[in-house]
Amino acid sequence: MRVVSGKFRGRRLKAVPGMATRPTTDKVKESLFNIIGPYFDGGKSLDLYGGSGGLSIEAVSRGIETATIVDRQYAAIKTIRQNVALTNAPQSFKIMKQDAQKALQLLESQNEKFDLVFLDPPYAKQKIVNDITKMVDYHLLNSESLVVCETNQEAHLPDTLDGFELYRRHEYGITVLTIYQYKGGNEK
Repeated sequence: MRVVSGKFRGRRLKAVPGMATRPTTDKVKESLFNIIGPYFDGGKSLDLYGGSGGLSIEAVSRGIETATIVDRQYAAIKTIRQNVALTNAPQSFKIMKQDAQKALQLLESQNEKFDLVFLDPPYAKQKIVNDITKMVDYHLLNSESLVVCETNQEAHLPDTLDGFELYRRHEYGITVLTIYQYKGGNEK
């Protein structure tokens, strides 16, 4: 696993030990960022199921100003901290050891707003539509935000979600990327 492009390009990232997480492959990551970027002019990102932190590190490498990375597992948080240290830019990252639902509530209380969201929960525990609904309810999304969902082929995310437009969907073997763009307002 490595950073594909940007200011941290080529840095090797560690994977979370064990079988509890599955990192996004470099091929899928490169394709994803070619679709949504490939580069950004600032903004904030949220990775609700951070794993190794690779997607957030890639986003910051490509111009996202700050990234919030959430995971509930100690091994994942330890790996995220190690990988963020490799960037020499720890001020660009906020790391939260937290359950996803509690993290969303906490982020709401901090009046956070995001331009790019990564949702890559464990395949057996898909709650993506619920997570997206909560983000809207908590006013965490800026208008035109992109929500990137990584699932397996069995997830079957809907083409339509209230307040969102299906931006793109791509399959890479068993991995499916579904990207929504938030079209609702954020009147809080």
